[in-house]
Amino acid sequence: MDVLNVIIFSAVEGITEFLPISSTGHLIIAAKILNIEQSNFVKDFEIVIQLGAIMSIVFLYFRQFLQNSQVWKKIITAFIPTAIVGFLLFNFIKNFLLGNFYITIIAMLTGGIILIILELLHKEKQHYAQSIEKISYTNAFLIGAFQSFAVIPGVSRSAATIIPALFLGTKRKAAAEFSFLLAIPTMLAATGLDLAKSNFVFSSNQWLLLILGFFGSFITALVVVKWFLNYLQNHSFLAFGIYRVLAAIIFWYILIK
Repeated sequence: MDVLNVIIFSAVEGITEFLPISSTGHLIIAAKILNIEQSNFVKDFEIVIQLGAIMSIVFLYFRQFLQNSQVWKKIITAFIPTAIVGFLLFNFIKNFLLGNFYITIIAMLTGGIILIILELLHKEKQHYAQSIEKISYTNAFLIGAFQSFAVIPGVSRSAATIIPALFLGTKRKAAAEFSFLLAIPTMLAATGLDLAKSNFVFSSNQWLLLILGFFGSFITALVVVKWFLNYLQNHSFLAFGIYRVLAAIIFWYILIK
């Protein structure tokens, strides 16, 4: 990888991680387009840029997450089913699902169609939960259970949590914030498993690329999350559903046809 590849990859991660469009799918496709092979360094680099994106959420929500016990208790409740599925299927996910272009593109297309249908039918009501504190523990667990589908590349962890949250009577902004915070234990656990299998022995040049990638994804994710929350004040998720469908068709034509 060179500096340009690092900038592109970290930007892709930062932009797509917390939007319902699948960061894993975009990274897989970006690697294919840029002809970057899955070397040990590239795998470790992907771990580092994920950590950068996570830290943007920690930075934004540290106070709320630390001071409000109701918030983190519900986040932990939602994390439980994902932790079980991720731990039991870790090898299957790594060896079969990740890197599968067919699965990735089909998942992106299917998720986009679901988002479009949901937004065409969904009407946000006044009594819907407008904050994480208002989400019940039962609903938090169910949202976490649906997040487990995000082990399939292309599904999007954000979409897998936001869609059920809307169905269960959560307002869009609260659903997005719940998804953001749920990313912290989910992604830390996933990257922790990856780190346990990594040697992290790099040259000085590789360390510079890792540092650049970390801060690149951190800053990009920070900007995107703030923009996304403002966007949801007056917009739905319909545009993201349409984007997923178009992106899946384009990626299929470029990479597979």
